[in-house]
Amino acid sequence: MSSATTAVVAGPDEDDIGTALESQGVSVSRLDGVISRPQLEEAGVVTADLYVLTDVGQATTIPIVCDLNDEVRTVVYANRTVPEFVKGQLDIAIDPQLMDASVVADELVD
Repeated sequence: MSSATTAVVAGPDEDDIGTALESQGVSVSRLDGVISRPQLEEAGVVTADLYVLTDVGQATTIPIVCDLNDEVRTVVYANRTVPEFVKGQLDIAIDPQLMDASVVADELVD
């Protein structure tokens, strides 16, 4: 990834993946609550390098993000199982209990 990596972190960031990405030099936009397509667009997902979802309840945003941006890498960083319908559009799913946010951020930025 380029040095100007951008990410949209969607959902509550209880495990600090947004902060960990920022410490790697990533420009992070944050969304929380019920997330709509206009909010995703406003947050910059159309040109983002990464879309990190921390709330599996908002999994319907993944197909929207993939529709808006063919190049985005989609990541779920949550301790709940990802619904079957989004698994085909997901690049990686990681349980925060298994891998610390700083390790994940390091791997995503490399």
